[in-house]
Amino acid sequence: MALGLLCLGLTLLGTLQSQAQDTTPTLIPSPPLSKVPLQPDFQDDQFQGKWYAVAVAGNGFQKEKESQSNMYSDTYELKDDHSYNVTATLLRGQACDYWIRTFVPSDQPGHFTLGNLPRYRTIQSYIVRVTATNYNRFAIVFFQKTSRNTVYFKTVLYGRTKELSPSVKRRFVNFVKSLGLSDDNTVFFEPIDKCIDG
Repeated sequence: MALGLLCLGLTLLGTLQSQAQDTTPTLIPSPPLSKVPLQPDFQDDQFQGKWYAVAVAGNGFQKEKESQSNMYSDTYELKDDHSYNVTATLLRGQACDYWIRTFVPSDQPGHFTLGNLPRYRTIQSYIVRVTATNYNRFAIVFFQKTSRNTVYFKTVLYGRTKELSPSVKRRFVNFVKSLGLSDDNTVFFEPIDKCIDG
């Protein structure tokens, strides 16, 4: 009897695992980096400072799941070696959360990799590309992360303020679509004050 129940339990577990694998969504492939533009003549000193994430789009995002996400801010602090300490500030539940990453420059201005990569056990590579910015109003930044042999990518529309013009938002949407993403992969955040101001 016990052996029969064990066999039944293992069979059900196997069925659930195969169903879970079958329902894993297929990710939209990341574009080749040659298709992701870089801001011409990138000026790292002008890019530093606080940016609000006005919108995010990525192959790991689904609008209905992300609709409860909050606007957050990233503060880029330029260091002497031209890398950035990037402090993310966001609201999780009712508490403010902060974390710091280091973005290390490459030989292409505006292209960065994640510093201290071995510290992040599951991340195999992490690339950041500033694709467009006018420094004082908006920026569009592309992120690509390989984790457990899966490639995730996202693009963030940053603003120096929490609201951006319709033309800048359209530019972001057009860029998102050029990466093979759709409206279902894109979230525009409602402005908030808690945590990200100050």
